[in-house]
Amino acid sequence: MQTTYSTMGLHLCYRLWIADLNADVNILRIFDDYLSDLKTKNESGVKAGVEDFQKQFTAFRSEIDQLTHDMHIVKMDLAAQAKENGHRQENPADGIHGSLRKRYDDFRVQFDKAKNDFIQFENRWLQ
Repeated sequence: MQTTYSTMGLHLCYRLWIADLNADVNILRIFDDYLSDLKTKNESGVKAGVEDFQKQFTAFRSEIDQLTHDMHIVKMDLAAQAKENGHRQENPADGIHGSLRKRYDDFRVQFDKAKNDFIQFENRWLQ
């Protein structure tokens, strides 16, 4: 069955995802500041936790950079398609959209879990 997508709708969806990922970059920067503060603690368990979260945050930042790069390319292609072919497109690169959507959704789950874990860790040590 052929699916008809709004090319502009997909373009706007990518804009929202990219904006969301950019907000996550800001969160990671703030969390990094928290980690700097936590490094001053001399209590057991803090150092290992800080190192673990630093590794996670570095990996998340790399993943965000790759995802936003890939999304920007597709978003620009969608804008060109909309300009060239109108605003409705039969299966515009269905596989690409499905793949990016899955990567984004998987990232969201992992990042949100790590964010909650970090908030609990931070609350434990910065009281």
